[in-house]
Parts: sequence; C-alpha cells; structure tokens
Amino acid sequence: MLSATEVEHLVERALAGGDESFSTLAGAHYRAAYCSALAIVRSSEDAEDVVQDAMVSAFTELESCREPAKFSGWLLSIVRRAALMSLRKRGRARKVQDAAAPTDEAAPASGADVLLRERLLRAAGALSDRQAEVLFLHDLEGWTHPEIADALGISEVNARQILFEARRKMRAKLGEDPAGGGVP
Repeated sequence: MLSATEVEHLVERALAGGDESFSTLAGAHYRAAYCSALAIVRSSEDAEDVVQDAMVSAFTELESCREPAKFSGWLLSIVRRAALMSLRKRGRARKVQDAAAPTDEAAPASGADVLLRERLLRAAGALSDRQAEVLFLHDLEGWTHPEIADALGISEVNARQILFEARRKMRAKLGEDPAGGGVP
C-alpha cells in the first residue's frame, strides 16, 4: 500500500495532467476497490464491472477529491456508491453468487479451490456489507486497522469490533455448512 504522502503526490500529479499517475493510483487501489465492491454485490463479474465504472468516475471526478492524502477512502466511497447503484439497476435481490468462475486471463482453479471459494462466499452472505468490507480488506488485502478506519471513516476500535463480529459470524456459518462438514 502506498503511503499517504505518495498518494497525495500521485493525486496532485494526476490533477496536473499526469495520466500515468492516475494509472499508478488505480493499480495500487484496484484490489481494495474489488474487495469493497464484492462485499456489496457478492459476484466476481459484477464486482469487476463496478470497479471499472468506479475507476472511470474517479478519474473524471478527481478534482472533487478534497484531501488527496485520503484518496483511498474517497475512492472506496465511489466504489460503494457504484456497487449499490449496480444492485438497484439490476433490480435483483442480494444473494451470494458464484464468484469462483475464472476469467479468461486467470489460471483455472482446482476443484477444491472453487468449492472453498464458493463455501466462503456463501458464509460471507451472513455478513453485512460493512462487515464483509472490513473482513475482505483486512484478511484478503492485509490492511491494518488504522488503514481501514481511515479509509472507511470509522474509528480503529470500531474497525476491530466489526472484524471480530464478522469473523465470529463466518466461523458460525462455516461450522453449520452442510457442504463443508465443519470449520477448516
């Protein structure tokens, strides 16, 4: 993850017309944006679409980022709005979908990997959007509690509490999953 100073400099350069600077920002934040989108839309393909739309919006609206050092939180708020609009636009009820389908450029996953991913996404269906977002950012992206708190506009204590509750719900859900036979 880029430091706040590095992010601030990249945003300033992007605002000055450095398209490569925005590409660097987008690349550094893509996985976190994907995790945030996935926490809401619960579908790999939809999350990828949401992130692409959000990145385009962020590029065109970059001048509205009032605090360049807090670009991460600003971008994630755009991603969350885009994900919610995507759900509304599709007019479907939220449900856990198969996020394990490999894309053309991805290496095919083994059958066990696909089953584990499906099982984890089913269990994540028990989480609120905020719980899933904190869990994905922390456990999949390796973000620290202060980084999560800063990006989501919550306290560090709240980030820890949300993560604790999300993990508790995941353990309970995985423990009752008839397809999995217990917690791995």
